Amino acid sequence: MHYDTGLRPYTSKRVEEIERAEILVGIPCYYNEGTIAHVIQMVTHGLSRHYKDLRSVIMIADGGSTDDTREVAKEFEIKPWQEKIVSIYRGPAGKGSAFRSVFEAAKRLKVKACVVVDSDLRSITSDWVKYLLEPILEMDYQFVSPVYSRYKYDATITNNIVYNVTRALYGLRIRQPIGGDFAFAGELAAYYIEQDVWETDVARFGIDVWMTTNAITNNFRICQSNLGVKIHDAKDPAESLGPMFRQVVHTLFVLMEEHEAEWKAVRGSRTVPMFGLQEFMEPDPIEVDLGRLVTEYKAGFRQFKGLYRDIFCPDCFEELKRCAAKAKTKFIMPNKTWVMVLYETAATFHRWTHNRTQLVNLVTPLYLGRVASFINKTRKMTSSQAEEVVEEQAQVFEDHKDYLIQLWDK
Repeated sequence: MHYDTGLRPYTSKRVEEIERAEILVGIPCYYNEGTIAHVIQMVTHGLSRHYKDLRSVIMIADGGSTDDTREVAKEFEIKPWQEKIVSIYRGPAGKGSAFRSVFEAAKRLKVKACVVVDSDLRSITSDWVKYLLEPILEMDYQFVSPVYSRYKYDATITNNIVYNVTRALYGLRIRQPIGGDFAFAGELAAYYIEQDVWETDVARFGIDVWMTTNAITNNFRICQSNLGVKIHDAKDPAESLGPMFRQVVHTLFVLMEEHEAEWKAVRGSRTVPMFGLQEFMEPDPIEVDLGRLVTEYKAGFRQFKGLYRDIFCPDCFEELKRCAAKAKTKFIMPNKTWVMVLYETAATFHRWTHNRTQLVNLVTPLYLGRVASFINKTRKMTSSQAEEVVEEQAQVFEDHKDYLIQLWDK
């Protein structure tokens, strides 16, 4: 089914009635009846407190939840002089289709700035609105990426893959390329809507990293804003990491193919301007099941050993084999091994035109092992100290970029 718009007729009509606005805040949601009211409350207060004189619209873009998410959103009273749209987006299921409908509304309302925030946030404050919008409305930035204080075992995909790869490839130290809470200038939202991705897997699963990568490669003016602690409906890494890993990594590799010319020319990396909160707060701990992560690694290694031997270089394979013999509390995978695993997987992905999904599935157990290794390495550290471990690792990714290019071109 081909959708030429993400908006249903009633949403479209509602946008037409509103006609013009300066700010649009999009909240993509799906089964979030427990948190949606709090998010809307913080957004409406923030807009009222900081941007009272600008015309604002809050748009709830729902995926067709059958709980009371939309009812709760409809009934929630927002501040006077703001508009609210509660809609079900059209298109393939996923956050990307929700964003598409928000960007489309942003373009039609000719907004100056567009913000998107997750609907399961428990830690959002009314100041998030200001921290995200200010760089766009007052400093001429076009893309604002979030920075959070997160517990050391939260965001393991960002810490072990997405931050490192994005930084090494494109040369910008954007700490949360898949953060979930972003702001865009009106012209960037309009640019996104024109891109031909809305019917693809990227739109379903990898929309955050796609947006970040496109902002970088098209030289939009980028900054970051520190929003403080991020607490959302947390998932145990051992439970939810597999599917998310597969989706994000697949998208990262597809983007590498698309932007090959850009990333091959980049050496080193630079920092990106940071606004928002000044201090780092220590977030609440999250429980993780170390035993399960290590068990999954070992089972995966036994099952795919032959394939790993074919895909990875001998050094890499020997190290993975050593890891498979380690006890759970002694499980450490060296940085260099992990970097080579990811780079060799990317190059293999580039060579294989089919079975790519299988390739990413094969590497999932290795990733779970990497998370176990990170947990062991940072066990006695605060989240701020663990941050230094993430930075060291990112440097190793940069240092081996030539190795990636050599494999890629082979």
